Amino acid sequence: MTDITLKVQATTSADIIKLEANKALVKGSYEFKNVDEAKNAPLAKELFYLPFVKTVYISSNFIALKRFPIVEWKDVQEEVAQQVLLYLQSGREILLGEAGKPANEVVTIYTETTPNPAVMKFVANKRLVPTIIEYKSAEEAEKAPLARLLFDNYSFVEEVFFDNNYISVTKNETADWEEVTGKLREFIRQYLSEGRTLIDSEEVRRHQEAAQAKLLSMVTTDSVSQQIVAILDEYVRPAVASDGGNIQFISYCAETHHVAVLLQGACSGCPSSVQTLKKGIEVILKDKLGNPSINVEAI
Repeated sequence: MTDITLKVQATTSADIIKLEANKALVKGSYEFKNVDEAKNAPLAKELFYLPFVKTVYISSNFIALKRFPIVEWKDVQEEVAQQVLLYLQSGREILLGEAGKPANEVVTIYTETTPNPAVMKFVANKRLVPTIIEYKSAEEAEKAPLARLLFDNYSFVEEVFFDNNYISVTKNETADWEEVTGKLREFIRQYLSEGRTLIDSEEVRRHQEAAQAKLLSMVTTDSVSQQIVAILDEYVRPAVASDGGNIQFISYCAETHHVAVLLQGACSGCPSSVQTLKKGIEVILKDKLGNPSINVEAI
């Protein structure tokens, strides 16, 4: 692994840092709380010799470390990252034999704020769904047990949006994120840890087929529409997805230069966020298409 790199990332917890690699490290997710538990995990065992390391999480392409409150991460994180990097570059094993048992597998959830103050993003350390799925009521979520429970158990939940490895939750004004984020994070983490059904397989298949049909409907011989789709995919969708949302091209009118797009997840529901994103899309399309008359409608 001589070509491996590590990036230090802060998390929503001041006690935990995340060392993200540029490639996969292990299959599954593992948690070690002391040297004895890490007897078959050489890297974790080595890290426990640092007196401030309390817990070691190893998952997919990252390693997360929880500290004892005897140091601040800002004072030691670079040295720790360098130690881990040298270990990985040496090619030594990360897990041995028994360490790979499912008993050590753990689901972690990190929270991320979004440009929409009503939306919080709950990010898991594994893939959750193969396609984008959004629910705006408990009735819609009949075949999505986790979403249904969120609607039923938390009256402030208005929308639940699934994509890849995260869930975006939209709340109403009856609750503050400072008061409810921890409860939601733990509820989602516990649900996933128990291995319960997230969304019924038939429901997932239905959404996959709908997404495929949507893609086919967007196939057009109109060169400008094709350019718009490509521009949105390259310059807009990645940023929108990182904020817990999604954008879909709907139509383009050559006579009026009108572009219609659909916003989902964190990108919808907040007038200021929608307006800001709309203006940003217009600027990008005007520049890339060389057409100052482009106007965007965000639905």
